[in-house]
Amino acid sequence: MKATLFQLTGNYWEAYTAQEPDEIKAAQLVFCFAAKEKLAATDIYSKISTKFPSAQVVMCSTAGEIFHDEVQDNSIVVAALKFDDTPIQTAVVNIIDFKNSYDAADALIKKLAQKELVNILVFSDGSLVNGSELVKGLNDAAENKILITGGLAGDGSNFQSTLVGLNEQPAQGNIVAIGFYGNKIEVTHGSQGGWDTFGPEREVTQSSGNKLFEIDNKTALDLYIKYLGPDADQLPGSALLFPLSVTIPGSPQPVVRTILSIDNEQRSMTFAGDIPEGSKVRFMKANFDKLSSAAAKAAQQTLLGKKDKPGFSLLVSCVGRKLILGNRIDEEVEAVIESLGDQTTVAGFYSYGEISPFNEGGDCRLHNQTMTITSFYELS
Repeated sequence: MKATLFQLTGNYWEAYTAQEPDEIKAAQLVFCFAAKEKLAATDIYSKISTKFPSAQVVMCSTAGEIFHDEVQDNSIVVAALKFDDTPIQTAVVNIIDFKNSYDAADALIKKLAQKELVNILVFSDGSLVNGSELVKGLNDAAENKILITGGLAGDGSNFQSTLVGLNEQPAQGNIVAIGFYGNKIEVTHGSQGGWDTFGPEREVTQSSGNKLFEIDNKTALDLYIKYLGPDADQLPGSALLFPLSVTIPGSPQPVVRTILSIDNEQRSMTFAGDIPEGSKVRFMKANFDKLSSAAAKAAQQTLLGKKDKPGFSLLVSCVGRKLILGNRIDEEVEAVIESLGDQTTVAGFYSYGEISPFNEGGDCRLHNQTMTITSFYELS
């Protein structure tokens, strides 16, 4: 496979990696990661499809774009993939056409041929779609037999609306899937957080979807404020520094949930993912050095061996990590590059949720506050 990386500024295409005109014309799959305002431009799809006439074009709005070893804002990053012997198939649904996110996910997967399907990559609207229901529907429709990775689109730190598109102008509510087929493609994944837990394990005693009301029969927000100490004065902004580790009943490992907002009247907290009653939770806090080390570990988990390097690696990291790391955000991407090696083409985005199995495998999960990596190898 051959992966080429570009930035699009106005009508000017700047290539990061060496490229040949024939390879550009023959690219079968193109990813475009960009700020929502850039994707809203009426001619964005036309520009990309004109340059890559043979490609399936997938577009996703972001909370920051990853261009090899740099993290950018308000840019347009394009990765073009040309496979030697790997068929792909794409599909799209819109959440407004379904009763819920579970049904939308089920319909999406059923649009893909199942024979010789190796990996499903999913890019979903990040504001109208319930990420927890989405991954349940994906897993059930794929019968937990297929590796599913991807992420939820972003909108900077605004959390208002997001855009996703497949072979047309991107729009709100879209969920896109790309299927990779055959015995020549191998896809690996890695996902790591790097957060420290503190305090005792507690039980969720009242919740509804992604809204948390009570922990250990105590008001959730009051308990949370107690643990934050002086940082509670900066709520809700400081909540990004203190996500929640959640072990859902029946799940072997905890997932991380980011706090999106608080309700002072109801004394509740709203998270970027469901927190079912009966879940075990612990508070977490940021460790800046561990965040970058965790990103490197996620990359290492996608490596097949010392000699084999991925042709392309997709990075999906959480907007919370970006806001926390601030001007140190490039460090986690640089740590990934150091682990993968310069010969691997790297692109991606900062998201409102990451989709990946746990590192040990199993079905896909919705994660927050992780660096999640999907690496592609085309075998000779």
